[in-house]
Amino acid sequence: MSSSILNVTFDCADAASVAQFWAEVTRWPCSKQEMPGNPYWLVGEPDGAGPRLVFVNVPEAKTAKNRVHLDLLPEGSQAEELARIVSLGARVIQDRRQTRPGGWVVMVDPEGNEFDLEGGE
Repeated sequence: MSSSILNVTFDCADAASVAQFWAEVTRWPCSKQEMPGNPYWLVGEPDGAGPRLVFVNVPEAKTAKNRVHLDLLPEGSQAEELARIVSLGARVIQDRRQTRPGGWVVMVDPEGNEFDLEGGE
């Protein structure tokens, strides 16, 4: 017996806007899911394959660095994808493309959740 990953869940101040950001980053559809007393937003591949990203509203503010983060692999140029993701509202917090070990860019989404953009070329 084993378990598989269904969701990666983000606690958010504004789950709808963070879900929309990640839908644009991944180009996966975003939908609001109605659960009595606990609506959430779901971002996932259209065919339902693979883990999904789930976004829920919580009252607490983010106060520390994430202990888990996503690593993104661009389909083409890392530089072009970096520019696109920044235009969507992300910020670069550390550029490790020219350092050892390196090759990636540490970024944060609009609510400060860390993620890495790996080299894709």
